[in-house]
Amino acid sequence: MLAAIPSRSTDAMAATAALSFHPPAFSVSAHPREAAAATTRQPLHHCSPLRIVVPRTRRTRLLRARSSNGRPQISASFGTSNGLFCFLAAEVLDGMPTGDGAQGYQGGSTVSITVVGASGDLAKKKIFPALFALFYEDCLPEHFTVFGYARSKMSDEELRNMISTTLTCRIDKRENCGDKMEQFLKRCFYQSGQYNSEEGFAELDRKLKEKEAGRLPNRLFYLSIPPNIFVDVVRSASRTASSSSGWTRFIVEKPFGRDSESSGELTRSLKKYLAEEQIFRIDHYLGKELVENLSVLRFSNLVFEPLWSRNYIRNVQLIFSEDFGTEGRGGYFDNYGIIRDIMQNHLVQILALFAMETPVSLDAEDIRNEKVKVLRSMRQLKLEDVVVGQYKDHSKGGRSYPGYADDPTVPKGSVTPTFAAAALFIDNARWDGVPFLMKAGKALHTRRAEIRVQFRRVPGNLYRRNIGTDLDKATNELVLRVQPDEAIYLKINNKVPGLGMRLDRSNLNLLYSERYRREIPDAYERLLLDAMEGERRLFIRSDELDAAWAIFTPVLRELEDKKVAPELYPYGSRGPVGAHYLAANYNVRWGDNTSDDSAF
Repeated sequence: MLAAIPSRSTDAMAATAALSFHPPAFSVSAHPREAAAATTRQPLHHCSPLRIVVPRTRRTRLLRARSSNGRPQISASFGTSNGLFCFLAAEVLDGMPTGDGAQGYQGGSTVSITVVGASGDLAKKKIFPALFALFYEDCLPEHFTVFGYARSKMSDEELRNMISTTLTCRIDKRENCGDKMEQFLKRCFYQSGQYNSEEGFAELDRKLKEKEAGRLPNRLFYLSIPPNIFVDVVRSASRTASSSSGWTRFIVEKPFGRDSESSGELTRSLKKYLAEEQIFRIDHYLGKELVENLSVLRFSNLVFEPLWSRNYIRNVQLIFSEDFGTEGRGGYFDNYGIIRDIMQNHLVQILALFAMETPVSLDAEDIRNEKVKVLRSMRQLKLEDVVVGQYKDHSKGGRSYPGYADDPTVPKGSVTPTFAAAALFIDNARWDGVPFLMKAGKALHTRRAEIRVQFRRVPGNLYRRNIGTDLDKATNELVLRVQPDEAIYLKINNKVPGLGMRLDRSNLNLLYSERYRREIPDAYERLLLDAMEGERRLFIRSDELDAAWAIFTPVLRELEDKKVAPELYPYGSRGPVGAHYLAANYNVRWGDNTSDDSAF
């Protein structure tokens, strides 16, 4: 028999453990009317069916799990003899309205997603495909509408034609792909208007109300636009296109300012029209599978958690590299540079997740509180702990590659770095003295993003004569490869088979493509779904943003005030030599440059 789950998320977790299920007594389907067909389908998709349906003779109440802020949780999972079944219990999404605002809405609830800047590259290449993937996997509610909003004149049909070229049925089951696309595109509409026009958003509001008629309206705005017009859009949309009775949320893309001052001004301006709870600052790297798995690896495996401190870890490396340059986007990139574009957001967010203390719970605020503590414990970066570089032209294999300064959109004489390496420190009891080395660059020899944890040497190692004096060979290394070819592997010393005593470096590895046959969802899919649910765990809070900028703003100002010339490095190389000297200052070698790593 099913019992109702209490409202607090911690109570809900405890209650689920006490539930007992009899697999033959229930079926899984997207909607009650499909219960009869459920037994012939495989429900194990990336996003699970919306509801557990129990036969009338055994039915009581639907399970309703709520988080600590009163919002329904999006999913719960239960182990049965038939495997792991999940269901979406988010009444905000599945047409089952809750709360005082839902009274009088007999048709359930609906979600309207407006992509502001719908004609831009990000919308076409990432946001619309992510929404379709969620629809394809039955992760969107039964009642939803997608609107595009931009200055370009376009009809509904023209919008559909534009985004249809980027939609793919790439996840798991691919049957009925054409039908699914057609169904999704019928839910897509367009409204043309200026970004600072309340009239344009008022017309959007009128069209949204037509689609929402009779249902509790919830609205999500994705701001896929340059940051200089964020405030104009938020002001106009919040005044004329907010939901009158449901929730209204805004997803805001980076960059969130250029320094502490401009970031603070942006936050204050947004909060004139929105509450902090309505602002979802997105960093798509936080939605990547390996970043999500970071806390699982640490906090659910006893073998790692006791080692996660200065007592056993020699250094931590966060590495981001791209094998292409700015390629015509140099004018935009030149306003920010690699430190603002990658380090201050992607890498420092991963660092905070890696280094944080165990949170009280998995609630969003508990996790973000711990991340803020880490960021506030970090030293401000100094110029002597930073190396900057800029790629130059290079010829290889009969092909010429242009330098950054050769991009016609880049200002002449620009000293904006396309590469940076930095040594950061966390002044707390767990991490005191451990260097956290960051490296990010464009036009390098490979494309990768990874976290490398290098452990200390074994005290009094019995096999030091076999290993020699090489510190890297004498120590273990844990690598989490975020992209591409997601993997987790641990480098260990191992005896080579034979009569002699020869040691070798070997990898214990988990290669995701071999262990998990299903394709990994794109980060935008996870983050869009979280925003619709109201789950803020993977979004950045304003005090997190302030603390992150406080680390980098002083050195950014010094680099610009002194016009520090970046060290030039050839297109397709491993970056400036200065990065190796920086690591050597702390008796560290970059892990991605070792010969035994290149083969894996």
